[in-house]
Amino acid sequence: MTRPAVLVTGGARRIGAVISRRFAEAGWHVVIHCCRSWTEAQALADELPSAEVVRCDLADGDAALAMIEDLAARLEDWRVLVNSASVFRPDDVAMIDVGTNWEAMQVNAVTPTMMAQAYLRLARSSTGRRVIQVTDQKVANPNPDFFSYTMSKHALAATIPILAMAAEPGDRIYGLAPGAILASHEQSEDQAEMTHRLNLLGRRTDASEVADAALFLATGPLASGQSIFVDSGQHLLAQPRDVMYLAGMEDPAA
Repeated sequence: MTRPAVLVTGGARRIGAVISRRFAEAGWHVVIHCCRSWTEAQALADELPSAEVVRCDLADGDAALAMIEDLAARLEDWRVLVNSASVFRPDDVAMIDVGTNWEAMQVNAVTPTMMAQAYLRLARSSTGRRVIQVTDQKVANPNPDFFSYTMSKHALAATIPILAMAAEPGDRIYGLAPGAILASHEQSEDQAEMTHRLNLLGRRTDASEVADAALFLATGPLASGQSIFVDSGQHLLAQPRDVMYLAGMEDPAA
C-alpha cells in the first residue's frame, strides 16, 4: 500500500460519500465506514481506485474502538480520520426524549471522540495524523429545533480545541462545520432549494465544497484546534428555526 489512508465514517451516503470520492480522486486509499448502508458502501468502493468497506454501529462504542484498533494494526500510513457520520432526528426543546438524546450524544459526540482518541494513540503515519470532526453551523447559529442533535454537535465541537491541546507534535485536530446542503427528512427539493439559500451569500452550498474543505484540512497548513465553516455565511445569521421549517414544512416534533 503506497497510498495514504483515510477513514470516512458514514462514508457511503450523502456528504460522507462526496468526501470519500474527493479523497479517492486525490489518490488516497479510502476506508468507507457504514452501518446499514452496506450495499451503497460496497457499490461506492467498487467505483473508486483504492477503497474498502468497514461496518459497525457507532452507537456501540466498543465496536467502534475495535474497528479503529483493527485498521491501525494493518494500515501503514493512516493519515486522516474523518468523523462524518451522525444521526439527525427531530425532538422537542421543551422535553428531552431520553432515547433520542442518548443516541444523538453517543453517535454524534461520544463515539467520535473515543475514536479520535484511539486513532491518535494507535494509528501510524510518518507525516503526522489528522482528525476532522464534522460538526454543524448550528454550533454558532443555534435554534430550538433538533434539540438533541444540536446538543451533541456542541459537545463534539467542545472537544476539538481540548484534543488539540493534548495532541502529539505533528498531529492536528480540526472541526468542519457544514451548513444546510442536502434535503433532510421529508423536505422536498423545491423547499431545500429555497431554504438552503438563507445565508449571507444567498446561494446553496454544494456538498463538493465540504469535501474540498475536508481535503484541505487533511493536507493544508491550518493550525490545529480550528474549525472551518462551509455554509455560505449561514452561521453568521440568527435564525429562529431550522431552515426546513422556515419554508413552512410541518414540524414532526410538534
